[in-house]
Amino acid sequence: MTSKLDNLRQHTLIVADTGDIDAIRTLQPVDATTNPSLLLKAAQQPDYSHLLDRALLQAAGSYDLITDACDHFAVAVGSQIIKLIPGRVSTEVDARLSFDRAATLDKARKLIELYEQAGVTRDRVLIKIAATWEGIQAAAELEREGIQCNLTLLFSFAQAQACADAGVFLISPFVGRIYDWYKQRDGVDYQGVDDPGVQSVARIFRYYKEHLYATVVMGASFRNIGQIEALCGCDRLTISPALLQQLAKEAGNLSPSAFLTGASDDPREELNEPAFRWAHNEDAMATEKLAEGIRAFAADQLKLEKLLAERAASVA
Repeated sequence: MTSKLDNLRQHTLIVADTGDIDAIRTLQPVDATTNPSLLLKAAQQPDYSHLLDRALLQAAGSYDLITDACDHFAVAVGSQIIKLIPGRVSTEVDARLSFDRAATLDKARKLIELYEQAGVTRDRVLIKIAATWEGIQAAAELEREGIQCNLTLLFSFAQAQACADAGVFLISPFVGRIYDWYKQRDGVDYQGVDDPGVQSVARIFRYYKEHLYATVVMGASFRNIGQIEALCGCDRLTISPALLQQLAKEAGNLSPSAFLTGASDDPREELNEPAFRWAHNEDAMATEKLAEGIRAFAADQLKLEKLLAERAASVA
């Protein structure tokens, strides 16, 4: 019998949620996603020290050495990943820009420029942006420029609706973090189709298919393989190396989840800014988790900047 991972590959495009080059080389995903937390983890590994030094050298003479070095490091890691996968790598905009549309546009364009200077064409890169109203509107403009985006930290149905209306390439609804919130609130270890995180992704998936949106749904932030199995058949799933390895070791037949099929109960609705903000605000879980996620990514970005600053000082 084949592994669950091999079965899953037949129905869903597999994405590795890591910046670990060795893991990507071993697991051979189609795409890979990174974020500030994963880049910080990579930066602390000896194998990446030469990329840190190169980033500082590339940013030398800049008016903002450390910020520029962070951008160069993110692109360096992404460029290494691109060599190992046939698809795309996602690189994230600084979370501190999540409520600044203009600054998000500038950062996204800069990252694409750095990739192109490194010989990586823009069709191999997705720019990750937090799914705030400002981030979604920035993504809409970037998509018109031919810069495709991955809208992340997505927890509410309103975020998914606005992303589809904006024509973004891909969204990353966070299954595990939704599960975490409801488990803590209710004291229930939800499983399978009863899992609120799974239900959120399935609702979005049905809505997109029913109303013919082209935006790709990529479930993210998994806590266990049961969540993954329940979303077999979703467009894409981005999965940590640990869970990918677990799926590879377990034998079993997986087929597309019936939970993803069927008509949507949600009529098509285009949200303006006030409607979006109200609908998102009405979802306590989504409101808390979006804010928490932005703060956490910003904190790890600061840690990466500190690491680079200390490294720069040590060789000065």
